[in-house]
Amino acid sequence: MDNALTSIALDLGTTSIKAALMDRQGNLQHIVTRSAPAIDSHNGHYESNALDYAEITGQVLKECIAHTGNNLPLGLCSQRSSFLIWDKISGNPVTPLISWQDDRGASCCDRLHASTDTIHYLTGLRLAAYYFAPKLSFLLQGNPAWREKLVQGEWLAGTLDTFLIWRWTHGQHFLTDASMAARTLLMDIHRQRWSDALCQLFNIPCSILPQIKPSTGLNLSLPDFGLTLQASVGDQSAALIASLTDSQTNALVNLGTGGFVIRSLAKHELAFDGYLQTLIYQNENQQAPFAVEGTLNSIATALAPYPVRDCCIEDLASNDIYCLAEPSGLGAPYFCKDWGVYFSQSVSALTTQQITALMLEAIIFRVARILEDFHHHSPLTQVYLSGGLSELPCLQQGIAQCVPLPIFHLQQKEASLQGAALLATGLKINCRQQANKIAINCGNNALLAKFQHWKNWLDDLLATHKN
Repeated sequence: MDNALTSIALDLGTTSIKAALMDRQGNLQHIVTRSAPAIDSHNGHYESNALDYAEITGQVLKECIAHTGNNLPLGLCSQRSSFLIWDKISGNPVTPLISWQDDRGASCCDRLHASTDTIHYLTGLRLAAYYFAPKLSFLLQGNPAWREKLVQGEWLAGTLDTFLIWRWTHGQHFLTDASMAARTLLMDIHRQRWSDALCQLFNIPCSILPQIKPSTGLNLSLPDFGLTLQASVGDQSAALIASLTDSQTNALVNLGTGGFVIRSLAKHELAFDGYLQTLIYQNENQQAPFAVEGTLNSIATALAPYPVRDCCIEDLASNDIYCLAEPSGLGAPYFCKDWGVYFSQSVSALTTQQITALMLEAIIFRVARILEDFHHHSPLTQVYLSGGLSELPCLQQGIAQCVPLPIFHLQQKEASLQGAALLATGLKINCRQQANKIAINCGNNALLAKFQHWKNWLDDLLATHKN
């Protein structure tokens, strides 16, 4: 047992579930990792077993707790927008856990296309099937009896954090935190409460939604674990908290199952040019810092069939074919589902290695374009890379060559866990992030030139789509 421990963190990921202890220097110890239940994907549906997820989560948490005798505060971070409906009496799921990747809300988005500007103003987000509201709206439209059960309180609906907190508190607390609520398309981020106007647009009764609570100071007893839940936040918010604190001149690039590029916004500053406005967290005093965010959708899925570890910087920019590598459609600022994995020309004559290079180029160029936009709006001084895919030397080198800023690779591999643990302590731990500067080992001038041509190609593609 270690008396120097300060908190425990739990990360509810898409592909894995992790827990760790944090010491007084901000270091993570005794990290426990288990695979999340497999996601079944078919016809745009992405589903997994919610009870299996809950069971694995409990195992991970208990295994981690075994390394300490203290009643440590718990910080939770969760994948955003994955949700389910469950029976209030039995606690059994009515639906599977429907992943954020699920596309069944697309028809709802089509129906609400004329309200795009209103939704964007109130939420800071773009209207997309990625989020909770379009998917729930679709389910309720197709199952009128479900709506009645939810309105009568016989069933409950909520994101993954809400379901697990409800189970852990034996049904005493039906809630979500402000950072998770802000990613539903149902919360007014300016007032930080559920919006009647948004609920009416999506035809979702406001009365069925969980209570919105601050991200910190929750003080919820979890009797099955002997813990107190002090903080709950979205996973990307947790990563930002751990990596950048509140610096507005640094950007974080996280490349994992999906990808995001994010930087903190100054007080009262708004997101711009179609990028997302992300509520990072809300404290007990109702203070809520915001960030601007660009996103890359499902990039790990796009790269999975390819030998990405065998690719080096010299392999890039070897031809004049351009690529997009987001299977579920382009993320922010575009949110265009017309192109997933897409090539400007046929790749039938290319080798697997050449196609791999094109896929990696697509990710490098998207990241570089977002950073270019951020820097143009308000100068950046440095960029940090994190996430599993950021370990690839080819991606590190490619981003460093296309972005005229110092690029650093964060050595803390579990930023979301660390951010959740820091929030659980009330951000009282000061820890310096270890980061290695990416040195350009082999200049590839052709890559930077191709990036300029790729931007023009993408702009033309998007202009064609609008027309």
